[in-house]
Amino acid sequence: MGVLALLWGSGFLWIKLALTGLSPAQVTVLRCVLGALVLLVLAWWARHRLPGLSDRPTWRRLVIAAFFCNTLPFALFSIGEQTVDSGVAGVLNATTPLWSTVIGLALGERFTGVRLAGLGLGFCGVVVIFAPWQQHGLASWGALALLAAAASYAVAFAYMGRHLVNRGDPLGMSAAQLLVATGLAAVGLPAGGLDWSRVTTGSLLAVGVLGIVATGLTFHLNNRLIATEGATAAATVGYLLPVVSVVLGAVVLGEEVGVRVIAGMGVVLAGVALTRQPAAVARKVRR
Repeated sequence: MGVLALLWGSGFLWIKLALTGLSPAQVTVLRCVLGALVLLVLAWWARHRLPGLSDRPTWRRLVIAAFFCNTLPFALFSIGEQTVDSGVAGVLNATTPLWSTVIGLALGERFTGVRLAGLGLGFCGVVVIFAPWQQHGLASWGALALLAAAASYAVAFAYMGRHLVNRGDPLGMSAAQLLVATGLAAVGLPAGGLDWSRVTTGSLLAVGVLGIVATGLTFHLNNRLIATEGATAAATVGYLLPVVSVVLGAVVLGEEVGVRVIAGMGVVLAGVALTRQPAAVARKVRR
């Protein structure tokens, strides 16, 4: 769990370093390509098959999943981190479960008072981080892009839970999804990814680690954690990601971590914890 949190949470650092010589479009494409290659190798090793080319319904579902779970959020994180610190990006990524609760409400799901209180508390934490009352708060297009990326993950998880779970071999499906994401990302290259004159060795190394380690390998480790320790333990990793991103941003990049951001992170994580309370526990707390 600690290794997974470190590798996954370091992704925001690698994005920041990759952007020193690559555009957001280039980072997105290379991340998808490398992640797909890792998953293809793992799928081959585990003898997991990709969906057949004749299985058009599954490939149509993979296109939607790849767009909302990979291409769009990967691009938005790269765009957002052009102006926002990597540590803050990790904190805003932690709002994904809050967006999932909002989507659940929109779809007519019923939630306990404790979980709804967690939703409100989490968004209060986001407001603290953004500090719109300050002249130099984080209310910028970059920060909004990061929030949109977290919301995109929530949309993807809701869609995948309804249409892709238990369909085909897990590694094969994931490799196919990242292959589709690569194709979707390549479509956006003409908009800002054709100029490679700024590329540096450091940026290529960073995007290499981002794609191979923080995208491909983390997915595999997350699946293994779910299989060996259960979904609850795997979900706990989500609480560690912003802590890892903030610490790495401060230590490696020298990013300033203010008291307000730390306080906001604590409020967000507390809200997320409440939204993840099982119904039985929520009723007990309410009593």
